[in-house]
Amino acid sequence: MADKSSFTPEEWKLVLSSPMLAGLAVTMAEPSGIWGMLKESMASANAVVTAGKAENASPLMKALLADMETSEGRTAARDEITAGLKGKSPAEIKMMVITKLTQAGKVLDAKAPADAAAFKTWLKYVADQVAESASEGGLLGFGGTRVTDSEKATIAEVGRALNVA
Repeated sequence: MADKSSFTPEEWKLVLSSPMLAGLAVTMAEPSGIWGMLKESMASANAVVTAGKAENASPLMKALLADMETSEGRTAARDEITAGLKGKSPAEIKMMVITKLTQAGKVLDAKAPADAAAFKTWLKYVADQVAESASEGGLLGFGGTRVTDSEKATIAEVGRALNVA
């Protein structure tokens, strides 16, 4: 079973940031107002905590949660996400995020083959949870569409990037 020591520091930063990247892809597909963005951020964070504390959590999931519980881990993940994003449009950010998810999937396949399929499926689940966490097009969180066509297309794109159905 893989854990943090299975990866180089650069690879680990990519794996560590991957749940937030999966959520960010959906957020960039259909940017919400402030409340929607907060709900979407919380959905991504909740998915990490829930998966890392599950009874059947893999050593990789436990390592990810343990790092995200530290200031250094959160900073490393944030730095990996924000690198090169300044001045980019939401569409450009989404494209960069999908590229990073593709890279993360390849790293997982190479360095954690026993865990890769489950971990990548979980990343797609994170994208689903983010999409379902906030309605788009409503007023102050009321009404609107729960998961838009753009978000559905982005979830499918996340799945293709990670090579999962």
